Amino acid sequence: MNTSNDPLHGKKLADILDELLDYYGGFEGLSRKIEIRCFCIDPSVNSSLRFLRTTPWAREKVESLYLYVLRQKAKQKS
Repeated sequence: MNTSNDPLHGKKLADILDELLDYYGGFEGLSRKIEIRCFCIDPSVNSSLRFLRTTPWAREKVESLYLYVLRQKAKQKS
């Protein structure tokens, strides 16, 4: 059986966004980390997902921040 070491493997974008919103306390906190218009001006999960799915550079930023958060959480546990 093949198991991927990629922490993004099998992760839905919606789940990633939810975890980031949770970690940073909502769109206000997240928009301080990634200044993307969909996080700053009248943000919603649906509009953000729509934008991220069609904008590769923005999705990369979100995925990169998610990987950073995973590393931070792992450090806190040890």
